[in-house]
Amino acid sequence: MGIAAFAVAAFALAEGFTFTIGSPVASQDYQAKAALFVFRTQSCSEKAQVTGTAEGLVKGERRSVTLKVIPLTKPGVYAVYQNWPAEGEWVVNLKGTCANASAGAIVPIGPKGFIRESSKFFSRSATNAEIEESLKGMAKGGGK
Repeated sequence: MGIAAFAVAAFALAEGFTFTIGSPVASQDYQAKAALFVFRTQSCSEKAQVTGTAEGLVKGERRSVTLKVIPLTKPGVYAVYQNWPAEGEWVVNLKGTCANASAGAIVPIGPKGFIRESSKFFSRSATNAEIEESLKGMAKGGGK
């Protein structure tokens, strides 16, 4: 099973650079045990550059928190730990580059963790409008 279990949620680009997300157990890495979720870069033969932010709406106020995206022992596999407040509605915005290719993802976070079904994957970084749309969807009950 292992890394193959990452095939749970990916935007299928014709062999293009992208992300897949999965539960921490899918990484088979003890370091990821307490992670909110893990993700893997795909179709990148060199080391990808990845960053992430938690984008939230707390009591009507927009918040942004820089994430520490932790590389795990297997190349191209990373863990995301929650370092933002539990209050409010939140999505994780992932960005990555590999050579001349880009990838992005918006991963909504609900009371029970990441919401795979509502995650969105891009062959570029997500736009501010796409992040806002995801947050509005969460505020309307999309994270319950």
